[in-house]
Amino acid sequence: MVDTAPRRASERAQATLREEILSGALAAGARLGEVELADRLGVSRTPVREALSRLAAEGLVELHPHRGARVSRFTEADLDDIFDVRRALEPRATERAAARATATDLDELDDLARRMHAVGAPGPGQDLDALVELNREFHARLLAVADTPALTSALAGVVHAPVVLRTFHTYDAASLARSLAHHTEIVAALRARDGVWAAAVMVSHIANARAVMTGDRR
Repeated sequence: MVDTAPRRASERAQATLREEILSGALAAGARLGEVELADRLGVSRTPVREALSRLAAEGLVELHPHRGARVSRFTEADLDDIFDVRRALEPRATERAAARATATDLDELDDLARRMHAVGAPGPGQDLDALVELNREFHARLLAVADTPALTSALAGVVHAPVVLRTFHTYDAASLARSLAHHTEIVAALRARDGVWAAAVMVSHIANARAVMTGDRR
């Protein structure tokens, strides 16, 4: 009988660390020491080492020989590459989602878009940390609806970058308003079963995010 306990421990460690990275509890560049993590997570070093390796494959962790692991940081060149990949693949996935979305899928995406407006609108109720998480859910849900494993796998690492960098904290008011409107329009395009429209909005959405993250608002 195969002992699955070590694998389960590794999966738990991976899930916990992924959530801490994506929530911002572990910031970009933070050191990830195996001994400290093993003590904190209540596991041995082996599951931690395996978890870090998998998170590196997702693009969330950088592994450096003799220097250990850190939460991924992104250079200008990295961001250019990331947005090139997103621009090539994410609109295609969005177009496919238009043909595959069920009524339940559309309602869930619509709810996420509405909640993003509620927490992203300027004022005393604005909560940009909550917006980051809702944005992550929206894009993950959209990829799930598209049901294209190859595209989802190719996008797995690059879609994390805006989350790790807490992008919405650097948006100006106009860029944020555009981003929120894009989510609403994507849902409208999906409801209309218009894949070309949905893909075009995603192109604009990615261009808006790229301008914010690279400081280019020409």
